[in-house]
Amino acid sequence: MGRILKGSVVWADLNPAIGHEQKGLRPVLIISDTYFNEKSGTVVALALTSKNPKASYPLTKQLFSIKLPKTSWVKISQIRTLSIARIRGYIGVLETEELNEIIDALFIFLKN
Repeated sequence: MGRILKGSVVWADLNPAIGHEQKGLRPVLIISDTYFNEKSGTVVALALTSKNPKASYPLTKQLFSIKLPKTSWVKISQIRTLSIARIRGYIGVLETEELNEIIDALFIFLKN
């Protein structure tokens, strides 16, 4: 796989998982800086779900700017640091405005 850009949506193997962590092969949104991704061998990612969430913004944010097999939401509270070895494939990159809304939601989540 080539460069892992901030804002990329990729397939990642999240197994093994414990408790309420997202698990399985699923799309995740990379929120860490591209330079960090290249140098560290890890990425910071938010899990996606296709299940209509009970919680709304800022805990979840529906994605619109990228084509996924199903309607999907970013789970803002499901932050994970992943080895790049968990990445299985590239899906696409979010538009800047949508990525910024998700980062804003993450700041709200962490601040409160």
